[in-house]
Amino acid sequence: MSVAAKPVMASAQLPLSIGLRDDCRFDNYFVAENHEVVTALQCDAVIGNDAIIYLWGNTGTGKTHLLQAACHQASLMGNGPGVAVAYLPLMQVDQLDPVMLEGLEHLALICIDDIQAVAAHPAWEVALFHLYNRIRASGARCIISGNSGPNGLGLQMPDLVSRLCWGQVLHLNTLDDGAVMSALQLRAHHRGLDLPEEVARFLWRHHPRDMASLFALLERLDRDSLAAQRRLTIPFVKTFMLTDARETPNHDLAG
Repeated sequence: MSVAAKPVMASAQLPLSIGLRDDCRFDNYFVAENHEVVTALQCDAVIGNDAIIYLWGNTGTGKTHLLQAACHQASLMGNGPGVAVAYLPLMQVDQLDPVMLEGLEHLALICIDDIQAVAAHPAWEVALFHLYNRIRASGARCIISGNSGPNGLGLQMPDLVSRLCWGQVLHLNTLDDGAVMSALQLRAHHRGLDLPEEVARFLWRHHPRDMASLFALLERLDRDSLAAQRRLTIPFVKTFMLTDARETPNHDLAG
């Protein structure tokens, strides 16, 4: 779990190995057909009309990006030491302990990512249920993400599922091919890179088609192109990906 910039420390122990990415901001999220969802999250990070927002969508729709963006935005809205926020990635559940949830209701915003990861962990489900109730009583705000609607998460505790349905339930639409390439170009622009349309299309055709891995590839390309003092052209990208494919040989570079 991470506490964002200028936090007030909660009573829970916060592992320092989990942090917010500096580049996960609302202004570099490609909105496409998700404008209403993003607007609702931005408003909640500042105003907090809903105690709990449940956000769901397919892998690669940017749920982690948006939760971390909400943490960044909320942490900048306070006076003095700032607003205390926490981000907890449940995909790392095997490295975490439910006791970490104790005291989080005293923070202004808690973002809990990938709740489906605790479906086989009864202790986590019970702890999240009690945290939900404490959040409603304390006036804190919480954004929880999952890979399906509340009823499709595989959670074994019906009362927790029902709690997830009480607040706003927001669905992120999956980007179509053109939108994915535009999202890549926007991310490149924020990194100071020029990513021509033909290069974005090449990446889309020859790399696993989820945004997390595409953005990770773009980050590696940024480092390599800077080191080589090269622009992002198809020949440069193809050479890079051929080298990369020696370790992960599932990429199809034909065509």
